[in-house]
Amino acid sequence: MKTPAFWYRSHPSLLARWLAPLGWLQAAVVAARLRRHPVVSPIPVVCVGNATAGGSGKTPAAMALEALLSEMGAQAHFVSRGYKGHAAGSLRVDPVVHDARMVGDEPLLLSAQAPTWVGKSRVRSVLAAALAGARCVVMDDGLQNPFVAKSLSFCVLDGAVGIGNGLCLPAGPLREPLAAALARCHAVILIGEDETGVLAQVPQGMPVVRARLVPGPEVSELRQGQWLAFCGLGRPEKFFGFLRTQGVALAAVAPFADHHAYSGKEMAALHAEAVRLGAGLLTTAKDMARLSPELRVGLSVLSVRLVFENPDQVRTLLAKGCCVS
Repeated sequence: MKTPAFWYRSHPSLLARWLAPLGWLQAAVVAARLRRHPVVSPIPVVCVGNATAGGSGKTPAAMALEALLSEMGAQAHFVSRGYKGHAAGSLRVDPVVHDARMVGDEPLLLSAQAPTWVGKSRVRSVLAAALAGARCVVMDDGLQNPFVAKSLSFCVLDGAVGIGNGLCLPAGPLREPLAAALARCHAVILIGEDETGVLAQVPQGMPVVRARLVPGPEVSELRQGQWLAFCGLGRPEKFFGFLRTQGVALAAVAPFADHHAYSGKEMAALHAEAVRLGAGLLTTAKDMARLSPELRVGLSVLSVRLVFENPDQVRTLLAKGCCVS
C-alpha cells in the first residue's frame, strides 16, 4: 500500500473527515485488543514501536539499541513478526537459506547484526530466543502487540512529519491515538528535528532521546554520479529527500508501495529507464533484501544507520529496563 498524501497534511482534508468514524473504530479495536493479559518473558524485552503506520525509522532504531546492548555486554536477539513473510511457527532467520518471501525484508537486515527470530507468535519467538541464550530481546515493532509484556518500550517519532493529520487509520496514519501509545512507553526516540511540534504531545517528564540518520561511507562515491533512485517504503519521499540532502544527484525517482515485491519485468523497465537517462540504479538495503540475487545485478545501495545524540542517556534507560550495566 502507498501512503495516502492526505495523511500528512497539517489539517484533515474533507476525505479524512469522512473517514474519521472508521478511525474511531480502529482506535477502539486496538484499545480492546490491548486489554489482554500479556505473557511475562523470562528475559527483558525492549520494544521499539510507533503510533503510526510505517516509515518512522523503527528498524534503524532497533539496530542502534541492540548495538548499545552489545557494548554493555548483554547478548540481545531481535524478534520480529516478519511482515509479509510466510514462515510457519517461530524460526531463527538464516540469510543464506531464507529470503524476504519467507521471513520478511526487515528480519533479513536485522539478522546481519544479531540473531533474529520471526513468527506469528511473538511469545514463542521470545521464548525461543531465551532458550537459545539471549539475555534480552529487542522487539522490532510490537507496541500494539498485547501478548508479550515489555520491560522497556520506545515510541519512535519522525520529526519531519510527526503524526500527520492526527487521525487514526484509514483517515490518517495513526494506529491508535498518540496519547494512548505513549501511556505504555518509557521514552520517545525523535529522529531529526521536531518540524511539526509533535513533542508538545509528549507527557512532561518522559525522556526524549534525540537521534538522526546518517549515510554509510559509500555516499562519497554515490555523489560522483547521476542516479535513478527507487524504493518501496512507507514514505518513499523520505529516502529521496535524504539522498538529496546528502548531495546525491537524482535524475529521476520511482516510488513503489511499502514492502513491494519487485518482478523481473519491473526491474528490466527500471534498468532501461536508467540507461535512457544515463544514470545508475540506486535503492535501499531494505529493498535490496526483497530482490532475488539475479535481480540485484547492477544495483547500488545507500545504507543508513541511526545515531543517538546522547548515547549515555540511552545506556541509562537500557540499564534500568534490562538490568544490565
